[in-house]
Amino acid sequence: MKFLCVNCDEQMTFQERREPGDGTFAAAFTCARCGHTIALLANPMESQLVRSLGVEIGGRTLDPEPMALVRENVVGRADAFAAASSTPQSATRNLQSPPTWSPEAIDRLARVPSFVRGMVRKIYADYAAERGIAEITPAVMDQARADLGLEGM
Repeated sequence: MKFLCVNCDEQMTFQERREPGDGTFAAAFTCARCGHTIALLANPMESQLVRSLGVEIGGRTLDPEPMALVRENVVGRADAFAAASSTPQSATRNLQSPPTWSPEAIDRLARVPSFVRGMVRKIYADYAAERGIAEITPAVMDQARADLGLEGM
């Protein structure tokens, strides 16, 4: 990813990175030609994603295969980010029927960005299934976030 100066159409250079201690980070980039500066502010969830991928904002060259860990785990799975409508045949560890979703929980899930919604749905469904919870409600979602350490996201 590169930042371009809107005024000059020139690639901006990394200036500095700051981590204020609240789980966020900020990075500043400057145009060498006109001196225009922009800042990128990442929320705690975005900051955690960047750290987990091993990306260093402004500080290193990418490896020949960026995001190799992600590729290894997604290869061959066309449904990796799709919402599961039923349990795959290979997942025989839990033979009970999947939990249902309350209308309020469905509304809450609809506010999750579409590109991660399938993964979030699976996290809550697995949490409920492992605990024998028949219906996923906002209260179950809150408890799952607390139990799984996801409260900052």
